Amino acid sequence: MNCRALPASPLGKAVRDCYQLRMTEAADAASASGFRLTGSAPERYEQYVAPLMAPFVAVLVESAELRPGATVLDLACGTGFTARLAAARVGPTGRVHGSDVNPEMLKVAVAHRPHLYPDIEFAQAAADGLPYEDGAFDAVLCQQGAQFFPDLSAACAEAARVTAPGGHFAATTWSHLDRSPYFLAQRELVATYAGEEAAADFTRAFAVTGDVLAGALREAGFQEVAAVPVTLDVTLPPLTDYAPGHLSALPWSTLTGTEALRTVGPAFANRFADRTAPDGTVTLPFTATLTTAVR
Repeated sequence: MNCRALPASPLGKAVRDCYQLRMTEAADAASASGFRLTGSAPERYEQYVAPLMAPFVAVLVESAELRPGATVLDLACGTGFTARLAAARVGPTGRVHGSDVNPEMLKVAVAHRPHLYPDIEFAQAAADGLPYEDGAFDAVLCQQGAQFFPDLSAACAEAARVTAPGGHFAATTWSHLDRSPYFLAQRELVATYAGEEAAADFTRAFAVTGDVLAGALREAGFQEVAAVPVTLDVTLPPLTDYAPGHLSALPWSTLTGTEALRTVGPAFANRFADRTAPDGTVTLPFTATLTTAVR
């Protein structure tokens, strides 16, 4: 990247001054595991990503047809959004596990797990090396994790191994950027002020389409594989505070930790002013692909 190509503005200067440092941190974050957060970022992820994820987590869990007493794995569980809802669905006679490669995310997941039911059991593990017995789960769920697996085929094979015969697999992955205007605005911001290399890293979150995941699941031995787009209107908190907070929780954002974040909120609030309610909340469409299968 040529730093001299950055805009001659306070935002461009802030990113230019710290670009090399942030690119090093981003490279560490997007390591072989695909998605890592360290320091205070996992707690920010829990805070700022939850409003965006919640409607899709509900769709994901509903698609698995969970019943009381079921055993469930939240694969690439992050801070545990899906595991918590699954635990509420399977009740005190069920069992929910969550696995993730990132220990810092798991610490937050443990801190936020409910205690109304038997504790959700979390384990640090890569998606292609799960510490569970064959056929251990009635359902395996994966919310926005498949696009970050270094080896998607190996991860799907492991998911097939730990899913009981007749059990369900369900995953969501983000659809193309053009179908989610908020994400498109994020990508444009990163490209403008941190360059196309950083924007390409950002775009990795949208790289695994339903067709790609469906193909990997079929190769792993799953049956009745289907991929359908799901578009939901999601209400976000006022963007002046939410937009910079959300960006700061993304591992590939080279804007994280810079003075540039102070200008992101007003810019996003202005961009989506026509979708803003009197209380400041903003309702925007987001599109994910729901991919389901049966073992």
